[in-house]
Amino acid sequence: MMLFLSSQLNTYLIIGAFLFACGIYGLLQHRSLIGMLISGELVLSGASVNMMAFNRFLAPDPTVGQIFTLFIMGIAAAEAAIALSIIIAVYRNYKTIDAEDLQDLQG
Repeated sequence: MMLFLSSQLNTYLIIGAFLFACGIYGLLQHRSLIGMLISGELVLSGASVNMMAFNRFLAPDPTVGQIFTLFIMGIAAAEAAIALSIIIAVYRNYKTIDAEDLQDLQG
């Protein structure tokens, strides 16, 4: 049974959609910046799972989906590094990482 499920595109698309939906829900519900960062990573991993699923089942060239997934992973790493540095700077100035407490920021 498990071998049959792993050979279908729908299984991977459902897993990717679940990760993406969990990430969007987390972005909307988390109040801390770290929680929002982790939720953003879930959104990107859901997109990566979908890219790899389409690559495995539909693409004539097997490297296209892998290249897109590696690109997404690079973007996720850069996003995490930049976001963590911003979170550290905000914490040093305001002594909180709660997003609702940061509404008085002046740009």
